[in-house]
Amino acid sequence: MKAYPVRRFLSLSATLAILLMNTLSAPPATAAGANPLLAPWAGPYGGVPPFDHVHVADFKPAMRAAMDEELAEVERIAADPAAPTFANTIEALERTGRPLNRVGVIFGIYTSTLNAPDVQAAESELAPLLAAHSDRITQNERLFKRIDAVYATRDSAHLTPEQSRLTWLVRNEFVRAGASLDAPSKIRMGAINQELAGLYTKFSQSLLADENGHWLELTDDAALAGLPGSVRDALAAAADARGIKARGIVPNTRSAVEPFLEYSTRRDLREKVWRTFISRGDNGDEHDTNATIKRILKLRAERAKLLGYPTYAHWHLEDTMAKTPERAIALMEAVWPAAVARVHEEVADMQALANGEADAAGTPRIRIEPWDYRFYAEKVRVQKYDLDANVLKPYLQLEQLREGMFWVAGQLYGFHFVQVPAGRIPVAHPDVRVWEVRDAKDHYVGLWYFDPYARQNKQSGAWMNAYRTQEKFDGAVTTIVSNNSNFVKGKPGEPLLISWEDATTLFHEFGHALHGLSSNVNYPSLAGTRVARDYVEFPSQLLEHWLATPEVLNRFARHYQTGAPIPAELVAKVQRAETFNQGFKTIEYLASALVDMKLHLAGDADIDPRAFERDTLAALGMPSEIVMRHRTPQFGHVFSGDGYAAGYYSYLWSDTLSADAWEAFTEAGGPYDATVAKRLHDEVLATGNTRDPADAYRAFRGHDPGIAALMRKRGFPVPAGAH
Repeated sequence: MKAYPVRRFLSLSATLAILLMNTLSAPPATAAGANPLLAPWAGPYGGVPPFDHVHVADFKPAMRAAMDEELAEVERIAADPAAPTFANTIEALERTGRPLNRVGVIFGIYTSTLNAPDVQAAESELAPLLAAHSDRITQNERLFKRIDAVYATRDSAHLTPEQSRLTWLVRNEFVRAGASLDAPSKIRMGAINQELAGLYTKFSQSLLADENGHWLELTDDAALAGLPGSVRDALAAAADARGIKARGIVPNTRSAVEPFLEYSTRRDLREKVWRTFISRGDNGDEHDTNATIKRILKLRAERAKLLGYPTYAHWHLEDTMAKTPERAIALMEAVWPAAVARVHEEVADMQALANGEADAAGTPRIRIEPWDYRFYAEKVRVQKYDLDANVLKPYLQLEQLREGMFWVAGQLYGFHFVQVPAGRIPVAHPDVRVWEVRDAKDHYVGLWYFDPYARQNKQSGAWMNAYRTQEKFDGAVTTIVSNNSNFVKGKPGEPLLISWEDATTLFHEFGHALHGLSSNVNYPSLAGTRVARDYVEFPSQLLEHWLATPEVLNRFARHYQTGAPIPAELVAKVQRAETFNQGFKTIEYLASALVDMKLHLAGDADIDPRAFERDTLAALGMPSEIVMRHRTPQFGHVFSGDGYAAGYYSYLWSDTLSADAWEAFTEAGGPYDATVAKRLHDEVLATGNTRDPADAYRAFRGHDPGIAALMRKRGFPVPAGAH
């Protein structure tokens, strides 16, 4: 999941929930009083985003007007002469900021998926203003006194458990934002937050520029050596989209780079593509992010110190499941040795293959380098498991797998999806399609938007977000969620084939969407995926398991030319190879997570990001054949906002839960056990943040998770005494 780079205040409601899209031409701004971005959403399904009325020039006046309106709403609550109660303070805050939420959602969609120069200019101006706006609310002393008073009497006020949880959350967020600081400290806190907002925007735009501005041209047939037809078609389409006369181009995005590294037999080109990709943000030019990162770390450390925490990591983890950086590091360090040992085994297998490739003329044998890992890993997969990704890929059609996801959602939770006819509701880009979601009783649940394709000015990667969150305290409001990917289009009219890894990511992000669609709470600040960072990835990582089930593969993995179902023997090979290459996958992730945590445990040290990354990895014993999945200069999770900062460990923490939860299914009636699925839905997905996540997990599983299931899932030895 991605979040817009502005610090969240609970009623700034969805943290502005953001995602985005490039713009067409921008007509003249409408008058502020008639700004279409400020109006309640109209149309079917309880109202939908008015993408057909979006003009980039309207964002700034709309944001300013919406901020003014929310401040007036908040001031009325703060000035209320009545004694503070849950209803007139906490619940009243839940009603504030509706116009700002609506504008923020659409603005977020533009900045993440349609981030053209005029959108970037608006973002650079608005991000600090939004940060200042949030501070004006959390630093309102009269408002905080009312919140504190409600919190103090919460046990005697006969609140429901959900209301008590919301009261705690509101007060906690205000305190963590500096509501208890003295006046000079509040002023400094505001200055830090505004500067950080600008730096996050600068980082994101620099990274996007390096992704948009670099590619490798493939000028002749020799440059295409080893690439399967589907990859060739995708790279040719990428060249056409940019108007480049070449056999194809390799865009500087993960969705294009990884298939090229996996299949290309041109080692020289693999190295070029790899070096360009891992150098994003680190080229010593106008888009270099190292100075920006250095300043971000300084400001985060200062902010944590102002709030009374030894480091930013201690501040950020306080309200997570892990609670402390030490617990998060302990989990990562428990997995690291086994993962490194597995990498050495994987490299030995690959090196043996490479050594055997020296020809009679005495071609020098190579040493496995990072740009070789994916290429030779596939060769080992074929050798060890007789599983060739090229044989598997013709069965992995994007649209068929999307149908497979829908089928799984129906089997587990009773959801069914009906596509909304094109043109019935507006979308931000022609690539976007929309489905209506209904439950087992045919009750309307919400909308699912799908934006699957890569394009210029769209951030790389895959993510989920909520255009609107579910609530019912003032009447039922249904959710609108979206999934976003960056698949490179192939030839027009031909099915898009994707890799197994991409298919896994597709299911992962759909798991987030199901989390949002399953929400059944009263208050929007507690709805859906608004849970602790190291808990939110649990439902999404859990859903990945269903991709490899025979029920999905037999129904939806069909050959794109013949329509034949995937052969049973190929399904068996996929299942036997489930733990293949887990050393590589675990280490490239863990290296990023550990560097992230250690950067934020360094306090106010004067950090050189390049040197810190190099020295930290050396101290960890990082295998030289692998680089971090997200090198520091391009670590958007961590430096485009606060969301995953000192929190990238959360994927491992959540996978500890997901591995244990999967065993709840396998110990019962299997992946589609109705009783376990209902318990998962009722205790985890539907409850949002209405209770402590550890309590929610225990209610589902009956016990706390241990590391044993995680180690079994990855094929690593289970430590003695682990459970």
